[in-house]
Amino acid sequence: MEKKFDVIVIGAGPGGYIAAIRAAQLGQSVACIEQWKNPEGEPKLGGTCLNVGCIPSKALLASSEVFENTLHHCNDHGISISTVKIDIAKMHARKDAIVHKMTKGIEFLFRKNKITWLKGHGNFIGKMNAGYQINVVDKGTVESVIARNVIIATGSRARHLPFIKVDNRIISDNEGALAFDSVPTKLAVIGAGVIGLELGSVWRRLGSEVVVLEALPSLLGAVDDGLAKEAARQFTKQGLKIHLGVQIREVNTTDNGVIISYSDKEGHSRKLEADRLIVSVGRVPNTDALGLETIGLMVGEHGFINVDDQCRTKLPGIYAIGDVVRGPMLAHKAEHEGILVSEIINGQKPHINYNCIPWVIYTEPQIAWVGKTETQLKAEGRQIKTGQFPFIANGRALCINHADGFIKMIADAHTDELLGVHIISANASDLIAEAVVAMEFKAASEDIGRICHPHPSLSEVMQEAALSVDKRALNM
Repeated sequence: MEKKFDVIVIGAGPGGYIAAIRAAQLGQSVACIEQWKNPEGEPKLGGTCLNVGCIPSKALLASSEVFENTLHHCNDHGISISTVKIDIAKMHARKDAIVHKMTKGIEFLFRKNKITWLKGHGNFIGKMNAGYQINVVDKGTVESVIARNVIIATGSRARHLPFIKVDNRIISDNEGALAFDSVPTKLAVIGAGVIGLELGSVWRRLGSEVVVLEALPSLLGAVDDGLAKEAARQFTKQGLKIHLGVQIREVNTTDNGVIISYSDKEGHSRKLEADRLIVSVGRVPNTDALGLETIGLMVGEHGFINVDDQCRTKLPGIYAIGDVVRGPMLAHKAEHEGILVSEIINGQKPHINYNCIPWVIYTEPQIAWVGKTETQLKAEGRQIKTGQFPFIANGRALCINHADGFIKMIADAHTDELLGVHIISANASDLIAEAVVAMEFKAASEDIGRICHPHPSLSEVMQEAALSVDKRALNM
């Protein structure tokens, strides 16, 4: 006899496990289906983000930053170090320990909230009077379950190019790039997006010569123009070699590595030889093999599931969140959609302001923004005013040796309502939270300018940028 639940969540990544927890908090009987296994074959919660995405990449970024700072910047503080070496195996062990701790933490939360973890691959079988029937398949065993409400949170996977064979040894996607057993002498990266720049930064800091090939004519097209230009300047200064307007022609592996044939932005044929290659050209939703056709739910263009503003599909009781639906593929966006759906199922009336979802790129300096760019607002015909303040004029930034970058603030020319905040600096991922709160409450730039910020702190630059919107910054 099939087990019955009020809510079944398919996928235990950030969106799925948070949705399951919130639904359980609200008194629903909840199961979460997850098929992920680590390389040792042990079932794990957390999905791509915790196992081979956000968390391990940030662990490596932190380790590589400590290495680079020790190697190149300790002398600035009067600290002399004669020898600096990197132990790749120990660095990976630290990363793996962090991942293990967090995935075990989710297991604890599932037990605490009495959530049933169904280990295996979930696919729809059909619709019954009691709800939707789903089979959970694992190693040939099949368990059938039923739920009145189903939340699809199966996330995304790396997009591969048809003419490039990813073996996660010489040619890697993001997963393989997190597990290099040595530092490549020369590393090529196809794609100058978030993942390509972050992983390229990790291995450059550890000693690789990194060359990034990007098809688009400009760097970071979604980022405000001023930030993108500053990012390009900083990355070039650090040693990242970024070629824009590139068209990849052919990729071949050799006994010693890989050869990439491409055309540059002028149309000239080029060849790049490297020890290893990371292919980072976006992600695609995991919506195949879910049996959606058995319940009459078809995916749209590029495999996404069509939903309304509250993540409802066209079928009653079926919801989809995170990377499988429209909008940015961000873990925190998925989390909030999971909360939203669980509360809707419980009869509440939550909402998400998608304009107030922050973006972060964890390079050095970090890049973070919320709201719209100056280019977007001008294209809309919006009358705006802007303010900008550099970290070079901030005492705390100078003390911690991170004085590069600035904060740019955009406000309505008439009402002074904040329309966008854009940061390139150390700790931008933390600084952006103040801007998110302000925009969610429809604050004016003057509101931030009048709030007392601690001194000395990086947050003072937020206040100064707000003051500069009305041309009254105090320290410039």
